[in-house]
Amino acid sequence: MSERSNPRARWLDEPVVDPESIKAETVAYFRALDEAATQRYHFRHADEEGGLRFIEAVPDRGELVAIKQAELTSAGRLHRYSWEHLEDEHGGLADQAIDPEEDLLEIIPTEEFQRVWTQ
Repeated sequence: MSERSNPRARWLDEPVVDPESIKAETVAYFRALDEAATQRYHFRHADEEGGLRFIEAVPDRGELVAIKQAELTSAGRLHRYSWEHLEDEHGGLADQAIDPEEDLLEIIPTEEFQRVWTQ
């Protein structure tokens, strides 16, 4: 049986992806950014459903990366994401660099972000 007609033969040659090691690397990346940050930026974004997203971002390799994110739903529920809690059934920390102009983010004072984050 050739490799073309045997899908298992091809599958066995592909590298094995370990979800736990990927998660550990992701946590380590965001934690390192958070702990080493000397400059932090804070933004707010209103979504179409009336919810608000608050973001703390740091520069990394010429891009802004969200390291903390608080989402306040239109129903008043608050969901927080960071390296300590990357995701849940409601959402997760942004996994792409952010562009404040393209993403329509409003710059906010650090205190406003902290007020929401520590609720």
